[in-house]
Amino acid sequence: MAERKHRYCDNRPDSDNWKGKLYDIIFEADTPAGKYFDIILIISILLSVFVVMLDSVRSFRIAYGNLLHDIEWFFTILFTIEYFLRMICVKNKVKYATSVFGLVDLLAIIPTYLSMFLPGSQFLLVIRILRVLRIFRILKLVKYLDEARLLIRALKESSRKITVFLFTVITLVVILGSLMYLIEGEENGFTSIPMSIHWAIVTLTTVGYGNIVPKTPLGIALSSVVMILGYSIIAVPTGIVTAEITFASKEERNRRRPKLICVTCGNSNNDTDARFCKYCGTEL
Repeated sequence: MAERKHRYCDNRPDSDNWKGKLYDIIFEADTPAGKYFDIILIISILLSVFVVMLDSVRSFRIAYGNLLHDIEWFFTILFTIEYFLRMICVKNKVKYATSVFGLVDLLAIIPTYLSMFLPGSQFLLVIRILRVLRIFRILKLVKYLDEARLLIRALKESSRKITVFLFTVITLVVILGSLMYLIEGEENGFTSIPMSIHWAIVTLTTVGYGNIVPKTPLGIALSSVVMILGYSIIAVPTGIVTAEITFASKEERNRRRPKLICVTCGNSNNDTDARFCKYCGTEL
């Protein structure tokens, strides 16, 4: 079991002393203690986010402000202990602290402590912003979802294609916005090229605020073309990401399936339902 964990993470302590055991509980879910730790932490994250949401409701804040404040500090201290335990048991502390999950863990506790150093009515707005930042604790749940890792992998694989697509869309809205500015002009609400580009973005994404509307026949015709383009463009990034998710899911399934290895030629590329080796014909 220890060898398997070492392959999945190079930040585990080399020894199996108390730090190694603590690492297995906090970062691994293969043991009963690790599963219970994850369950308790997930429940705590959800409850803390729920408390933050209740605190934003004026009636709840007036009636139960002190109780919500105490509960918030309880979760802050709990997550602080969790953060320091993670820092203690990892081998490379800088690597964990600067990782995405390490920064999210830190962001989950920092706002509450910062609000202590900003007293006074003039800082109420800043304190409210800091309190809202605690909602990012929900991001701590991502590390416990295998599907989230699959989605992140698919997004990384499709990032270059989506970047090219976004650059094409930006170029398109600049051209369409400039054309609409020339066609409609300031008298019809298209007061500048940036405002016209805003109209093109709103129309191309099929949002349609309706704050600017073309009035000339040529402008109406162009807007109709932009609307039709919008429906076709929306499907492009969806298709790119879906294809990558499908490919990643297929690889993950193939990785988890037991391989049928031929005892004669050693081929391990046989189909999972194969009865004979595809290379030498030996019965599997």
